[in-house]
Amino acid sequence: MEVRDAVDSDAEALAAVANAPTRAMRRLIRDRTVRVATADTGVDPNVDAPAADEPILGFVGFDVRDGVVHVTRLDGTEDATRRLLEEPLRFGSAEGLPVEVLVVESEPSLRAAVEYAGFERVGPGPRFDGYPTIRYRLTETA
Repeated sequence: MEVRDAVDSDAEALAAVANAPTRAMRRLIRDRTVRVATADTGVDPNVDAPAADEPILGFVGFDVRDGVVHVTRLDGTEDATRRLLEEPLRFGSAEGLPVEVLVVESEPSLRAAVEYAGFERVGPGPRFDGYPTIRYRLTETA
C-alpha cells in the first residue's frame, strides 16, 4: 500500500469510496490536507502516474483548528484506514498537538481502526447528517 497526497483528479475516486458527491470531495482536497492510500502497483513512487491508474483504497482528511488536529474525513478499507490514521498522528506528534476524530456510531470498522490507533473515546460528538457520532482523542502522539 502506498500513501500520497490527494490531487484534484482523485475527487471522483474519493467520492466513490465515501459515497459522497464529487464536488464535496474536490472541496475537501482543496481545503484540507488529504492523503490517499493506493494499491501497491510496484511502480516507482517517484514517477508521476495518472491518478486514475491507481486504485484508491481509502483516504484521510485533516486540518488544525484551535490547537487540535481534527480528522475531518476517514474512509476506506480496514487496512487503509489504519494506515491512513498514521498521517494525522505523525503531524500531531511533530507539532505537539492532540488529534481528534469523530466517527459515526454506525461505522464499526472505522471505530475499530480509531481504537486500534490508540484513540480514547471522550464522549458523544455532534450529529452528522442526522447520525450520532462519537468523539475520540489522542493526546500523546509521540
